[in-house]
Amino acid sequence: MRVLVVPFPWKTHVFNLVPLAWSLQTAGHEVRVAVWPDLLDAVTSAGLTAVGVGPGETADVRLQRDRRQTTDRAAAAERSARPDVDPLFDLQPDRERLNWEQACHVFDDLVLPQARRSNDSMTEDLVAVARAWRPDLVLWGAKAFAGAVAAEAVGAVHARVLYSVDVYTRMREDFLHALDRQPADRRADPMRDWLTGWAGRYGVGFSEDLVNGQFTVAPLPEAFRPDERPTTLPVQFVPYNGPAVVPEWLAAPPAAPRVLMTFGDSADGPARLPLPVERVQDILDSVADLEMELVLALPPDALRELREVPANARAVRSAPLAEVLPTCAAVVHHGGTWSFGCALRQGVPQLLIGRAFDAPLKFRCLQAAGAGFAMTPAQVDGPGVRAALVRLLHDPQVRANAGRLREQMLAMPTPNELVRTLETLVAARRPGAVGALR
Repeated sequence: MRVLVVPFPWKTHVFNLVPLAWSLQTAGHEVRVAVWPDLLDAVTSAGLTAVGVGPGETADVRLQRDRRQTTDRAAAAERSARPDVDPLFDLQPDRERLNWEQACHVFDDLVLPQARRSNDSMTEDLVAVARAWRPDLVLWGAKAFAGAVAAEAVGAVHARVLYSVDVYTRMREDFLHALDRQPADRRADPMRDWLTGWAGRYGVGFSEDLVNGQFTVAPLPEAFRPDERPTTLPVQFVPYNGPAVVPEWLAAPPAAPRVLMTFGDSADGPARLPLPVERVQDILDSVADLEMELVLALPPDALRELREVPANARAVRSAPLAEVLPTCAAVVHHGGTWSFGCALRQGVPQLLIGRAFDAPLKFRCLQAAGAGFAMTPAQVDGPGVRAALVRLLHDPQVRANAGRLREQMLAMPTPNELVRTLETLVAARRPGAVGALR
């Protein structure tokens, strides 16, 4: 069968889809990955076939990214002044849903602006690619709604591929729940209006499949799927971090328990720490006497601004997570896709310090599983991080719980096994599509 893969246009999201694309390709299927032009090298360097869609000039892409970052910062500031959305991150099955004001805030301020900027520029090109190539299956990354529109335009089966916990389906269900309780003259649905406009250009009507996919591929253990549905397709998180070289220092076993501290490696542009460098220095001062080997992977600018790196720390520009984390006793990080998924896969206790929108639900799932701790950037100080690290390194229950999450992860279907499930689903909806290439 022909499979069109549509990542959200960030390099980290491209990397998230590479292992499944590999599995489809090695199973004998034709795979193409549709990305913005400045991401073509990220696809081809992974040994996959790329097709460019969207902005034609790298400068335009950079401008859009700058605007995204500006809007993200504005949204974060706005969030502190707008209605609380804590119910969205409640793990209880009977949790309180977002009310109308909260739900509108989530979509109007946090979801739709970014979705429109990233999808509007590539939807027309993507539909043209799909019409010319006629894929049987479209796999689109969470927030890459253009993939759903293109799939529906050509009658392809399509699935949304998550990179984190599924906070997006929660948001949509809460919004629709609140919408149904509004007077008829106030039932505005900007997400539906936006997708209806795009789908209508290609003779397609709106359905919730354009928002959530016909199926959802979920790459995290059950503990991180609080709202699992019959259309959920679990799959192991398999790390792909792009080209990497194993550093020489990793060849020897650590002399003390190894702890990795990383806040991302700037795959999508200049790295932005969740903390001021002064706060990072405070953490280093507070843990300087702990018996451990701290691998400090920070951007060069941040490393230069540090006053002192303690004797129990090793400062590095970057660290290949899939290679370093198996040697670690704990990890301190921002909760990004790579570090979070790799730590779960390796059974490493975690301290998360992050500010992403999906962070609260991810954090609560981790804490409920007893496999780590979480702090917001505002809560972080040296003594607090020290206390958390001591527990991560020495509490046997935390380590056992992290090991249990690893076992859950490894019991999930591999990407190769998921391919067989996808073949069955496509064959049921498009008879003959799978067998035609066998």
